[in-house]
Amino acid sequence: MADCIFCTIVKGDAPSTKVYEDDDVLAFLDIRPITRGHVLVIPKTHATELKDLDPDLGTKVFRVGHSLAMAVRQSDLKADGANLVINDGKSAFQTVGHVHLHVIPRQSGDKLRFVGGLVLRRSNDPEGTAAAIRAGLERLESDHS
Repeated sequence: MADCIFCTIVKGDAPSTKVYEDDDVLAFLDIRPITRGHVLVIPKTHATELKDLDPDLGTKVFRVGHSLAMAVRQSDLKADGANLVINDGKSAFQTVGHVHLHVIPRQSGDKLRFVGGLVLRRSNDPEGTAAAIRAGLERLESDHS
């Protein structure tokens, strides 16, 4: 879709801080993160809502989200948990009309910081954060080989 910011990112016509990419899926840092390391995982093929998303592609989006949730635990971000969230439709607070999975790193006792992040949503060192997550993915892969 021409007016979809995520499709524009997929085409490389809008900036993003990528942490993962393959033929079907792209993961990049949210520009308004709730916590440091907040990543969006999207299908490269446009799907406005879940009803528009091929289930096999949805499975791959979640599989990548699962890996990223594990990677932030292996990274220097020191997460010990993660929220994986899809807001499906405007009534569910979906703000971009392209299916996306939020992977939000969490730490024990971070409730006040998390609530503050919901309000402030400011990026902090995106390149360093992305590098930490990619390193976590590498550690995760080496642990499984």
